[in-house]
Amino acid sequence: MTTRRDFVQAVPALGAAFCVAGSLATGDRPAQAQPQSQPAPPATGHFHPKGKAPSRHTTEVLTRARDGLPFADARDLEEQKRGLIAPMKDMKIMADGGHVAWDMEQFRFLDAPGEFDSIHPSLLRIAKLNNNYGLYEVVPGIYQVRGFDLSDLTMVRGKTGWIVFDPLVSAETARAAWKLFQQHVGQGLPISAVIYSHTHGDHWGGVRGLLNEADVRAGKVPIIAPADFMAHTVAENVYAGNAMNRRLFYQYGLLLPVAPHGFVSQGLGQRVSAGSVGLIAPTRFVEKPIEEIEVDGVRMIFQNTPNTEAPREMNTYLPDLKALWMAENVTATLHNIYTLRGAQVRDPLNWSKYIAEALYRFGLEAEVMFASHHWPRWGNARIQEVLRAQRDLYAHMNNQVLHLANQGVTINQIHNVYALPKSLQQKWECRGYHGSAQHNARGVVQRFLGFWDCNPATLIPLSPSDSAPLYVEMMGGADKILAKGRQLHAEGRYLLAQEIVNKLVQAEPGNQAAKELLADIFEQIGYQQENPGLRNSFLSGAYELRTGIPTGEAASSSSPDVIRAMTTELFLNFLAIRMDSRKAEGLRFTINLVTPDNGEKFIVELENATLTSIAGFQADKPDLTLTIDRAALEQTMMGAKTLEAQIADGTAKVQGDVSVLAKLAATMVDFDPRFEVMPGTKARPAAVQHADAYQAVPERIIAE
Repeated sequence: MTTRRDFVQAVPALGAAFCVAGSLATGDRPAQAQPQSQPAPPATGHFHPKGKAPSRHTTEVLTRARDGLPFADARDLEEQKRGLIAPMKDMKIMADGGHVAWDMEQFRFLDAPGEFDSIHPSLLRIAKLNNNYGLYEVVPGIYQVRGFDLSDLTMVRGKTGWIVFDPLVSAETARAAWKLFQQHVGQGLPISAVIYSHTHGDHWGGVRGLLNEADVRAGKVPIIAPADFMAHTVAENVYAGNAMNRRLFYQYGLLLPVAPHGFVSQGLGQRVSAGSVGLIAPTRFVEKPIEEIEVDGVRMIFQNTPNTEAPREMNTYLPDLKALWMAENVTATLHNIYTLRGAQVRDPLNWSKYIAEALYRFGLEAEVMFASHHWPRWGNARIQEVLRAQRDLYAHMNNQVLHLANQGVTINQIHNVYALPKSLQQKWECRGYHGSAQHNARGVVQRFLGFWDCNPATLIPLSPSDSAPLYVEMMGGADKILAKGRQLHAEGRYLLAQEIVNKLVQAEPGNQAAKELLADIFEQIGYQQENPGLRNSFLSGAYELRTGIPTGEAASSSSPDVIRAMTTELFLNFLAIRMDSRKAEGLRFTINLVTPDNGEKFIVELENATLTSIAGFQADKPDLTLTIDRAALEQTMMGAKTLEAQIADGTAKVQGDVSVLAKLAATMVDFDPRFEVMPGTKARPAAVQHADAYQAVPERIIAE
């Protein structure tokens, strides 16, 4: 194996990341996440002074993996290059805030010949393919700008202008993509419509780089989306948003430099842009399962596919062009059934059936298939091949995981038992570049049976920090564990090594030798992964064990557009989550909330240390009645103006005991967006800037 162990890659500024794969989808990010200052890479080329090169055992694993991969099938390489009109010459796209929103220069090391002994050969392949960076023709009348963000920007020629599908994550990258398109193809024609294929932020976040909201509100430019788009876009990651955003640091490798020993690619695309994320609400919704709409003179047949890759998603067929848009339901990868940053487990059988429906409704005649990630497929035979493979991919995972579960295989065993059939393993579009067979299999069990493996010993387990000291004692103490851990590491038995060394780190968070050994173990496991989420998670764990949790500002996951999209009920529900019930013991009061401008009314009650709300009702004898227009309430939700200030200037009116607001505010907690994941990695107590008690998302965090 030709290696690049001595390749020295400058450590770039780390971009803020995303919320993809299903969430508010970094529905925020006005600024980049800034880690601690990092040292220059040593001569070995590793970005961290304590980083290790791949071991002999790891390189052997990667060599065996390469030997089993279908490299003879090079069709993706040809399809990825097809239709190039103009490459993008500027390697960096600047954000309006002055920082770098997008940097493709840092990924150019991937184009070097040969292989890297620290990167799985299949992961290296998709990373190279994701280095496409320019404007492409799909067929006459359909164009894509690729490589400007995690997702692609697609333009379809309409009667009066261009119909845009999925305007990326950030306004700056979408604007740059549109500029490149206009220079070579656009002919100065305007955008005549925008289509959001689904609820994840990399498919709508850049819309303000393309549209003026006034034109949308005036009816000049329709925005089309699947039914219930707004509710699911806002709600999917709000309730557990802080935890999801912290976990995203691991899945998306937000703190890892782009380098052979660090971040390589996110699979769906290279990374997530770090520009300004906005949201303009749709003006038309596709309500029916199959609905034909003429959009700027172009016939489009929309296929709603709820509860597949996203809670609300839709495929689109353009019959006059025989072009099938599969959104993110079919791309060049196995997707997530369970996403590591956390979300409700997706329904793989439902997903499979919607792919089958698309195959038989549209795929038997389509001549080109394109999507919001990766590259198109041309020719009906090729389209049918990919659709059938992806259909079977999700159906097999659902059916055979449950087949094994029904024979007693548990959630803690399934990832070591279940395997995709060899025929699907030999199809590149079924490789695990976003989801993996291991964590998806566990997700299927979780969806149907939950977390418990039915062993009573695991039903009420001790917390790891409580059980670990006994393990350490029974294994003979820290020195024996370290000695055995180093022996297992030297033998390449990394999964066994992590079992015992993790117990020591849990029991003794201050044991630096244990943390550094566990980091070394995690690193080797990470190098061996084909899946970017698995690689990033192990390497991120190693990074934090060595360095601690980096400090600095992270991007907010709540742009004003997203906050405005929250319903009042969602806002009240989130306040109930922010409330620390231990601070509410003994408190009891009732508030009537009235928002006259939209006619909403709520009863908000605090009782039994629980905050509840119900829409459409008013209490006869409330302790307080708060009357405030929804538009004014949004200023408090966004943190622009405190509720106290709104009351003081008469914007909000109160009747009754106004002191209950202070009592409620005193129970609110600002979540720490950098809570400790690995023991002993938090250098100092959390120092989260206090936000207004009624702000919808008080802390500055990053979402997927």
